[in-house]
Amino acid sequence: MSDLWIPGASGPLDDLVARIQLRIEAFGELTGAPPVVEVELRDGSRAALRSIEAEPGFGFVTLSPHGNDGGENEEWIVPVAAVARIVLRKAEEREPFGFSPPEA
Repeated sequence: MSDLWIPGASGPLDDLVARIQLRIEAFGELTGAPPVVEVELRDGSRAALRSIEAEPGFGFVTLSPHGNDGGENEEWIVPVAAVARIVLRKAEEREPFGFSPPEA
């Protein structure tokens, strides 16, 4: 099957990321609050995300985690296949961060 796309291979990353962002937006509307988006990579790394982008492409995405100290000075460029799961949950009152949807 030459038309089969496998995550981590070059493929329609723009569409995948757009659909993830739509799901995040729908979850926020459902819960009535900006969601916290957490990613877990296959190596066990976990982070709460500020954003996810389809760049640079070719099977890779850019994840922008919230810094441990509240800073926002880090980006992770990872193969899509490295993502084990993405967790959406309602932000608690005490949490200082959430996910930022892409600007229109």
